[in-house]
Amino acid sequence: MTRKATTFRLDPPVQAGLAVLAEVQGRPQNQLVNEAVRELVAKRTREVMVDLGATLERLRAFQASDPTGEASMEAAMRAEAAVEHDPAQGVRVKGGLAVGPSSARMLDVLGG
Repeated sequence: MTRKATTFRLDPPVQAGLAVLAEVQGRPQNQLVNEAVRELVAKRTREVMVDLGATLERLRAFQASDPTGEASMEAAMRAEAAVEHDPAQGVRVKGGLAVGPSSARMLDVLGG
């Protein structure tokens, strides 16, 4: 595997600790950084895989409980019907607006 030079910015305390550790262990800082990053990547990869596995199981359980989506759609429709004032519903405003030729034509077409 070919190695590639990469630049990272380390916090000064981390740099100082790395320098001391490299000196005490008699190892290059680059070797210590590669070891630390390798361990971190392996650990975080395992954590993400566990999280994704749990999410996948939850999705499969949900899909099994409503394979056609009928129950979900019915619940969404009931929730929509239960709202008394829906701010997403448009309200026609008349008067007081500057109406240009395009807007006037559109209003005529819409019966306004």
